Amino acid sequence: MKNNCLFAVALLSLALASGCAKGGNGVVPPTPSVSITTGDVSPLAIYPTQSLTFTATVSNSTNTAVTWSLSGTGCTGTPNPCGTLTPVTPAPTPATATYKAPATPISGVTATATLVSDTSIAGSLALNVVDITTDVAPATLSVGSGLTQQFTAVAAPDDAPQTFTWTCTANGVQCANFHQDSNVSGLAYYTYTPADSCSGNCVQILALSPLDTNGCTPNPKYCIIAKASLVTSRLSVNSTYAFQFSGYDSSQHPVMVAGNFTTDKTGAIVSGAEDVLTVTSVQQGISITGAYTPTSADPNNSNNAGTLKLYPGGVTQCGSQWEAYPCQYQVVLDGAGDIQMIESDNNGTGSGIAQESSKPSLFTGDQTYAFGFTGVDSGGNRVGFVGVLPMNGSAVVGGQMDVNDNGATSTVCGSPCSVAGLYSADKNIAGLWHMTLTAGTTTLDFDFFISSGAAGKTNPLTFYAISTDAVDATHPAVSGTMVLQDSSLTYNNAAFKGTSVSALTGTGTTANGTVIPGTTNVSLTLGSTDGNGNFGYEASSASGLGQFDQNNAGTIVTVPSSLSAPSFSYTYAASGTNGRYTFNMLGNPDSSPVQPALPFILYASGANRGFLLDQSSSSVMTGTMNPQGKGGGSFSNSELPGTYAGATTGSGSSAVTPIAANLLLTIQTTPTTGALTYNVSGTQYPGPPTVTGTYALSASSGDLGVGTIALTAPSAQNYVIYVLDSLGCSSSLQNPNPACEVQDFLMMDETTTPNPNKNASIIFAQQ
Repeated sequence: MKNNCLFAVALLSLALASGCAKGGNGVVPPTPSVSITTGDVSPLAIYPTQSLTFTATVSNSTNTAVTWSLSGTGCTGTPNPCGTLTPVTPAPTPATATYKAPATPISGVTATATLVSDTSIAGSLALNVVDITTDVAPATLSVGSGLTQQFTAVAAPDDAPQTFTWTCTANGVQCANFHQDSNVSGLAYYTYTPADSCSGNCVQILALSPLDTNGCTPNPKYCIIAKASLVTSRLSVNSTYAFQFSGYDSSQHPVMVAGNFTTDKTGAIVSGAEDVLTVTSVQQGISITGAYTPTSADPNNSNNAGTLKLYPGGVTQCGSQWEAYPCQYQVVLDGAGDIQMIESDNNGTGSGIAQESSKPSLFTGDQTYAFGFTGVDSGGNRVGFVGVLPMNGSAVVGGQMDVNDNGATSTVCGSPCSVAGLYSADKNIAGLWHMTLTAGTTTLDFDFFISSGAAGKTNPLTFYAISTDAVDATHPAVSGTMVLQDSSLTYNNAAFKGTSVSALTGTGTTANGTVIPGTTNVSLTLGSTDGNGNFGYEASSASGLGQFDQNNAGTIVTVPSSLSAPSFSYTYAASGTNGRYTFNMLGNPDSSPVQPALPFILYASGANRGFLLDQSSSSVMTGTMNPQGKGGGSFSNSELPGTYAGATTGSGSSAVTPIAANLLLTIQTTPTTGALTYNVSGTQYPGPPTVTGTYALSASSGDLGVGTIALTAPSAQNYVIYVLDSLGCSSSLQNPNPACEVQDFLMMDETTTPNPNKNASIIFAQQ
């Protein structure tokens, strides 16, 4: 009782002391304040002559009347070089004013709203009137003879009118066949004709805003000019391409292919070799011939789409004796000439990629390669390998590998297990190597073909690998990629510091982990690593970022699902210094009860880059992590317009229908309102071919490069998109929001109505 009395006295003393300090009723009235807001971001990037409405919100005062003013160096004269700020009358509550920017750029301007009842209280907003910058995409590419290429233009700041005046010159002379789209000002078409014949990047295409008085001045430069080369064939001449493919035959049995082919001086395919692997047979060094033919029936996309025929065994058509082997592909090409491909010969389904091969001489000396392989065991269950191979010119010494075979690791070796072996070049086929590895106590044989890249960390040397053992209980059928590891890094936690995008594909499973036959489990994850073992967003410290989308047999999980939802907060850790890491990914921190994250193994090929393997679930999710490059953290809708070659990257089940597509993303200004619409069009294979829809980077995470594509044709489909990288931006010291262009992004189907897509796949799209 005594203690309670003392506590009551203490409370009374505190209340009296507070009352004496504040006086009156003990409440200090809050100080009035004024804030200026608009629909744009601050500091504002305003284009010349733009009109904006400012709102002055007064807090803690019943008198909301304000006076408006502009200030800054040289803000005097008629007309005012800083623009005009006109109050709306009669004054609404809250007070508003219309700002009209001047016709020329200016910085250091401040708009101020001062409280009439107390002129010592005011709110201000910094204004920055910038020159409009323009960007034409694709910026560099090869245009094939007689083919048509689409070019898109965007203007920044983002809300600038998307209206352009185009020019096209070939060696300084007006192009013979170039025209602007009649409906979309930011779209134009160029067709290569003999009249434009010239060498190098001689065709230059420019789009300027009518409001841009400076044009394409050299310093600072207010535009990006597209520079195109004219070529007889989109395939490089006198070159070798490496390719890989995985899919299913007409009986839904897995098929894997790796090989290379060579072109002559006209770009025609004259020779090649491939390995074909199924669960019942291994065919090595099959001789192939072929051809590439652009798709002339689609003139607006013919420069990016075509048919690639790779006939095995010297035949000139897909005969019944080769029905288990893919021999014809529908392909789409990006601006660099990389080929994305899906099978189109009615022998089966699947997808792959072909890239121009680097010189074999780059593969020399001590080099370490990270790898990721995917396939099936002898029972048809999904299998994943990831690891690292230190190679010294003839031997693999001190390698390591992790395996997941349908949720287990015992069929090949423990996880992790040591790896050693020997390798040598094929005596007859350039660019082909044979490798024998001992993983634990199991001997594994592989072939690999030299693909693209160089001996550096920005564009690492890449190989396409395929197993060549007869499939049995300890020898799964697998294929995949080997990538040169950046040797300049020490692979500890500190080596991973930045933002990455991860793409994963596996087999669909139930909540308790049981495989659902004929379904897939796919996901896209954007997350930041802090160099200290934290992955994603740490809510308590408000640092980092992270979100993911997952489609597991038609069940969609999105984290965060809204602005108010928490992002994931996971961990990662280096395991030694050879590039092996453990990552926590997926799960669902927003669910009740919480679905815990899955453990993944990553073998790094560089900082925030490597091959991922689901460590223990029967879904066996495999994929890659890649750093989100230029533009990370500041993407906008205006960066996406362009022509993209897109195709399925892999199939988690035989029920997947792989697609290849030319996607055209544009911005269109509505003449009556000035509103901007973000459109998607193009052609998809297999048909129906016409693609229509819209795209948008989401309000909650658009600046992170995450958004959506909603298609109305060929059917109602909803995709989530994760941007990987952007190309160069128009640099202007005056413009904090220059025009940029996205280089590539990943897509994943999240369609739920009328029926959920239980066989989604990851699609890679690149300009």
